[in-house]
Amino acid sequence: MTEKKTYTIVIKLGSSSLVDEKTKEPKLATMSLIVETVIRLKRQGHRVIIVSSGGIAIGLRTLNLDKRPKHLAEVQAIAAVGQGRLIGRWDMLFGQFGQRIAQILLTRNDIVDWTQFKNAQNTFTELLKMGVVPIVNENDTLSVSEIKFGDNDTLSAITAALVGADYLFLLTDVECLYTDNPRTNPEATPILIVPDLSKGLPGVNTSSGSGSDVGTGGMQTKIVAADLATNAGVHTIIMKSSEPSNMFKIVEYMQTIDSEDSKIKNDTTLDLKKLQETELSRLKEGNIPLYTKFIANDNKHHLKNREFWILHGLVTKGALIIDEGAYKACTRKNKAGLLPAGIIEVEDTFHELECVDLKIGKRLPNGELDPAIPLKTVGRARCNYTSIEIAKIKGLQSDEIENVLGYSVSEYVAYRDNLAFPPH
Repeated sequence: MTEKKTYTIVIKLGSSSLVDEKTKEPKLATMSLIVETVIRLKRQGHRVIIVSSGGIAIGLRTLNLDKRPKHLAEVQAIAAVGQGRLIGRWDMLFGQFGQRIAQILLTRNDIVDWTQFKNAQNTFTELLKMGVVPIVNENDTLSVSEIKFGDNDTLSAITAALVGADYLFLLTDVECLYTDNPRTNPEATPILIVPDLSKGLPGVNTSSGSGSDVGTGGMQTKIVAADLATNAGVHTIIMKSSEPSNMFKIVEYMQTIDSEDSKIKNDTTLDLKKLQETELSRLKEGNIPLYTKFIANDNKHHLKNREFWILHGLVTKGALIIDEGAYKACTRKNKAGLLPAGIIEVEDTFHELECVDLKIGKRLPNGELDPAIPLKTVGRARCNYTSIEIAKIKGLQSDEIENVLGYSVSEYVAYRDNLAFPPH
């Protein structure tokens, strides 16, 4: 008998999954089912991490407030009240099974340094080795817009990439992704497998926004999270939050079909409509609940740790506009660093080693940027020089840097290890 695979699984729960939208009371029954499911998964040898919203929503209830205030300081104070109660509830429920948990509160500031990013990885690794269930949330008591992840869908994708997860489960108020909102359009059909999210979702309407007053996300944020996670090699599942025990059935099903992912991913003649119909038939036959699976990029095509960190862990402070030749040199298999000769223009002000967007532009015969060509962001870089210095050396050969600046930090504006581009 072949031994079943075990996975590292990240489960993302939104505020609407944990807190009743109208009464703001905790959904303890749902939380209990989630805990029971996590315990069952762990007993099968899986490693589980929970990304849990709800601190602000619980704080509103605790302080008898009807709605979320607009001022940041008030929201942070409410989060400080609610977060302690939220982790206390998780501890109480997991404690019934003797399961230890750990609280991890993050902002982008905690991973802006590569060493901090690696330290965060090491912390997760040790907790999972100890058999602990880490419970992650954004540190809403301290974070401001500049260092926020934006929503916990994004945070869960970054967490999944950070720990090298096999699966990210995004729990929401519908079973799966549909071609349209099934509540308003009876003709909407389920999308069960998405082989390559980079090619888009033809015929799918995801503009319905957040489904509740206590949450910040919607289907669009889940698709963005799926894009981040699959680019980091993490399969992503969208499923219904009110029936968390379905997760156990889905994981068992995944153990039997894992080998099919690469075939689907690499099939250039794939009929997407037929794929959905075939999968729907299999799910019905096996009594498996509906869900949507975004297939991860394979080892050859997914982002490595440092690339993911540059693209999604850092906050950009400006942009460099580069020419097509520089882009090709920086993205080829044996990629080069970014030389000043390939830079056309500099946007905004930034210091050395800060992160900037890379945009492709076209250089006119006089060396300036062609204003008629729309700029396209293609990647990110951490620069060896400041924006002021780069503005002086753009378009020059590397051996001219010292003559212009009076010194030379490096022949490269950005080393190849400090360049990152999404899979293409």
